[in-house]
Amino acid sequence: MTAFIDRLSSFYADFIRPNERLYSEQLLASPSRWVQPPIMEQLKSRAKAAGLWNLFLPEPEFGAGLTNREYAPLCEMMGRSPIAPEVFNCNAPDTGNMEVLARYGSPEQQDRWLTPLLNGEIRSGFAMTEPAVASSDATNIEASIVRDGDEYILNGRKWWTTGALHPQCKILIFMGKTDPRAAKHLQQSMILVPMDTPGVRVVRHLPVFGYDDAPFGHAEIDFSNARVPVSNILLGEGRGFEIAQGRLGPGRLHHCLRLIGMSERVLEMLCDRVRHRVAFGRPLADQGVVREWIARSRIEIDQLRLLVFDAAERLDRDGNKAAATAIAMAKVEAPNVAQRVVDRAIQAFGGEGLLDDTGLTQAWLAARSLRIADGPDEVHLIAIAKAELKKGLHA
Repeated sequence: MTAFIDRLSSFYADFIRPNERLYSEQLLASPSRWVQPPIMEQLKSRAKAAGLWNLFLPEPEFGAGLTNREYAPLCEMMGRSPIAPEVFNCNAPDTGNMEVLARYGSPEQQDRWLTPLLNGEIRSGFAMTEPAVASSDATNIEASIVRDGDEYILNGRKWWTTGALHPQCKILIFMGKTDPRAAKHLQQSMILVPMDTPGVRVVRHLPVFGYDDAPFGHAEIDFSNARVPVSNILLGEGRGFEIAQGRLGPGRLHHCLRLIGMSERVLEMLCDRVRHRVAFGRPLADQGVVREWIARSRIEIDQLRLLVFDAAERLDRDGNKAAATAIAMAKVEAPNVAQRVVDRAIQAFGGEGLLDDTGLTQAWLAARSLRIADGPDEVHLIAIAKAELKKGLHA
């Protein structure tokens, strides 16, 4: 593990940090926001050649064979840069979709879609959330999947489908109901839908607080009598909720780990700023309130790391279901800690902190968004409380 950490750290310092500005410049100079900056493909090729590729997959036949706990410090390091996860083919939502295909896909599905995803040749999206229902409860999903001979017909409106606007996005995992009369958690199914399927239409791009998150973006997509082969169903009818639960555990931890890395970088920016910024005749670092910001940030980040790493260990040892409470605690705390750290940094930077120049506004947005994505805080808090209350029954 130390070798992986050292190699990734060196790669980050030598190739990722120096090229962040170039990535942004290439994106800005493009005739469209929805293009892949050439530097990204160059960095991906370099990372693959260095053996720093698909590090998130524990299955050795598909990835590096690392456990969640072993991957944790690597994922954290990737979180220090907004472009790093894709460089190593460890970016959401592709990671979750690759996990689904690796664990639940048929050999044919793996050959057609998993292999190019593992090679970084295409990207993917996950179409679950719907505008008309509270999608934090997956049983609310209303989109339909109806069998018609050798095909399924898909109808429904999805939104916040991250990655769907990327020029390399070729496949979606669509969640809908195959049998509304079945037991509550057996109504849903997941099915593979190529982006070029007739009846699949991107309605609009969805900006987040004004940011377009190009070149991957977030899309609202209409599925109108879209037909796909029966062979595109994942695992079988009625298995969608089961797949969703298996997919979300590691994915939620990855988000948390990346937020730790982001918070570490932001804290470094905060410290550098206050050492050199002078107000009222002395550096901001000499102000007691600023030192409190720094101290609280260090305490909160270190506490968060212990919480998230513990959740990763539990996931490895006990499995997704048994680790659900630990993952929920990490999922609640990570974006809240990150948001507080970024907010302090913005305050230290003053007016400059409100500009895009520093990257702090995007960092704050990433933290704030994840208090909703993969389930809002309140849903996870309810689950944590239920688990705690059950303990009292055996006291």
